[in-house]
Amino acid sequence: MAEGILRARIEESGKKVMVDSAGTSDYHTGESPDYRAIRTLEKRGIDISGLSARQFTIKDFDVFDHIFAMDASNMMNILSMARNDDDRKKVALILNVSHPDSNRSVPDPYYGGMEGFEEVYQMLDDVSLKILSTLL
Repeated sequence: MAEGILRARIEESGKKVMVDSAGTSDYHTGESPDYRAIRTLEKRGIDISGLSARQFTIKDFDVFDHIFAMDASNMMNILSMARNDDDRKKVALILNVSHPDSNRSVPDPYYGGMEGFEEVYQMLDDVSLKILSTLL
């Protein structure tokens, strides 16, 4: 969801920024997004149906200037792959962009209903606007 929302906001802004998402485990590699995530974003005119999951790799540190983790566990997994301080400086919890030093996690809506996806959409949309205005 984060990738789709941020891509949509970047496109609206006219900026040229590469955005990609990756998980820290290989459980869903190659799979499409959850149908509830697709529907949640579809209602806002954002199509993520063509995305597929991939796993985070060390090369991502070379490709991206900012690496956002959704929760503390994923952040620790990413940091464990960092080769040096430059890699580590790129990594942050995504909600710290909109709520500095709060160290809040984006809740995983997978085991709930559509309302969880709506809540996550709101969080990620808010933070994507903040990313655009402060980091890009």
